[in-house]
Amino acid sequence: MTAIRLMPRAGLACLALALFFTNAYAAATDYRFELVEPEIAEGPEAIVAVRLIDERTKVPVSGAINFATRLDMAPEGMEAMTTAVEAMPSTEPGVYRFRTDLGMEDGWRFKLAAKLQREAETVRGELLLKAIP
Repeated sequence: MTAIRLMPRAGLACLALALFFTNAYAAATDYRFELVEPEIAEGPEAIVAVRLIDERTKVPVSGAINFATRLDMAPEGMEAMTTAVEAMPSTEPGVYRFRTDLGMEDGWRFKLAAKLQREAETVRGELLLKAIP
């Protein structure tokens, strides 16, 4: 009789643990970067804004540490043509801003990598933008 009463409680405890562990850690593929604006005015003070989205909740993610960035003209066949990227303060939650010199109009590729709290994997993104006059 006691064993029958404990079984539902044990089942609920196992279910709670399973839900905790499946939601506690996400894969890097559960996140994506997106450009706030896909077209950016060319020039030495261009600002590229990127939003980091949690795909499971569709909510922007704040607090990421962006540690690797590369901006090049690979879409135009000029991967060796790169430009410096400088992180800027964020103006809204989940949006990361970068100052760069888009010296030529046309297509650019922005590659970045970020670490998130409580996530073991690195989140990586590759975005295509267009510098316009």
